[in-house]
Amino acid sequence: MIVSNLPRRNLSDYRDIIGDEGINRIISMADKVKGYSITHVNSTSFGGGVAELLRSIVPIMNSIGVKTSWEVIEASWEFFIVTKKIHNALQGAEINLTNNEKQLYLEINRENAINKLRLDSDIIIVHDPQPLALRKFTSNNRKWIWRCHIDLSSPYKGIWNFISEILRDYNASIFHMKEYIHPEIPTPKKYVMPPSIDPLSDKNRELSQTKILKVLNRYGIDPNKPILIQVARFDPWKDPLGAIDTYRLVKREIPHVQLLLIASMAHDDPEGWIYLEKAIRHAGEDRDIHFLTNLIGVGSLEVNAFQRAASIALQLSIREGFGLAVAEALWKRTPVVARPSGGIKLQVIDGETGYLVNSIEEAARKVIYLLKNPSVRKKLGENGHRHIKENFIITKHIENYLKILKEVIRNQ
Repeated sequence: MIVSNLPRRNLSDYRDIIGDEGINRIISMADKVKGYSITHVNSTSFGGGVAELLRSIVPIMNSIGVKTSWEVIEASWEFFIVTKKIHNALQGAEINLTNNEKQLYLEINRENAINKLRLDSDIIIVHDPQPLALRKFTSNNRKWIWRCHIDLSSPYKGIWNFISEILRDYNASIFHMKEYIHPEIPTPKKYVMPPSIDPLSDKNRELSQTKILKVLNRYGIDPNKPILIQVARFDPWKDPLGAIDTYRLVKREIPHVQLLLIASMAHDDPEGWIYLEKAIRHAGEDRDIHFLTNLIGVGSLEVNAFQRAASIALQLSIREGFGLAVAEALWKRTPVVARPSGGIKLQVIDGETGYLVNSIEEAARKVIYLLKNPSVRKKLGENGHRHIKENFIITKHIENYLKILKEVIRNQ
């Protein structure tokens, strides 16, 4: 299924952020790949970082003359239960698939490759494990790239053997960080490219104080009390229960603190419902803990308002692909207290843009310190905004993509 309801984006819209020099550099790079077409394929058009990235990348690429489209696979709930197992196993969980589960995974990919998707572009970029096996059922001579958004450094062997065999037919793979690349990745080319945020999207654009207060009021959040937030899917790797435990330790010393747990319940993540229920039970009857999801109307604009209103953002992930919610918070000058998992280490510079912690107790101590020292909070927030602007906004991402596409085309 092709995704067509995309926002209007033009590279020139970012001139105030990256300047004429940045605009001209990207246009010059785009000239090298014009005439070639690109199709991105993933598993959902909403919810999660991949969909958010593509919602901006696709229209911007088209605005600079690089023909780019976006396809989403069609699949059953049972398929996504299987792919969530694959996802967790690739991040190290000891999980195996039955032969029936493997067959379901392959059959859904076969059906999409043959009957549902248009895969006739010069370059096909497949995101994450869900649509990975599409390549197995196509005989075209296109260039195929796997864009991996998870930590693949130490996968569980059984699943890794299954996935790596499928990867052999790919021309290249892209990872967020060098440390994520498994030493036995079979693709001829391997690239490193961190993701990014779009400063002009509804989730990141500037908001008036009036708009922020209106959103807080709608969801019963008191703007006069300290606000802690964690924006992350409900799954064990994100540790929402740890965020609740941190909040409880903080509350012993600062009784009026509030915690917002914010997530988009994506249809390709069936495990999310299980961990949402676990988190709600863990929170109990505490009225200062708020569960805020798309199920009650929380969208990109609302997340934007919550991140701007927050005193401190938590990101207590045990394992993390990159953690774009960290970049979002820092862009809004909200300091972050986080575990040093995955790409978080690239964004939270300890003592400069926030604090890296190794335990719930340490997280609570850092949060209490920042709540009691607003001047430190402000300094870290300003440093964080500058750090994200220099390294992790969408135009930087476009430049990195153009470099990779140029090389892939040259090798063709």
